[in-house]
Amino acid sequence: MEQEKQTFKVYYTIGEVADMFNVNPSLIRFWEKEFDIIKPHKNKKGNRQFTKADIDNFHLIYHLVKEKGMTLKGAKMKLQKNKEETEQTFEVIKRLKNIREELVTINNQLA
Repeated sequence: MEQEKQTFKVYYTIGEVADMFNVNPSLIRFWEKEFDIIKPHKNKKGNRQFTKADIDNFHLIYHLVKEKGMTLKGAKMKLQKNKEETEQTFEVIKRLKNIREELVTINNQLA
């Protein structure tokens, strides 16, 4: 997954969201239909406009499906039963990955 750029946008296009996760836009549309927590706005042309909250929900889904290998049904059930706990676990994992990256960088500098 590509690192998010620190831009302060209100809405992201489907292409931008797909690039963030290195997936096809068709997968973004599919997950939008499958998961109720993703509700993009649509402009007058009908183009999807994703908010930061939608992207955060995509991060959760991506983590459950792509990284943990859960089925779509399993991911839906987990998010319906205890979304808050899943979000907290995901945040801890994200922080640990960042710490690991920093430690690897420090180790490479010392070597």
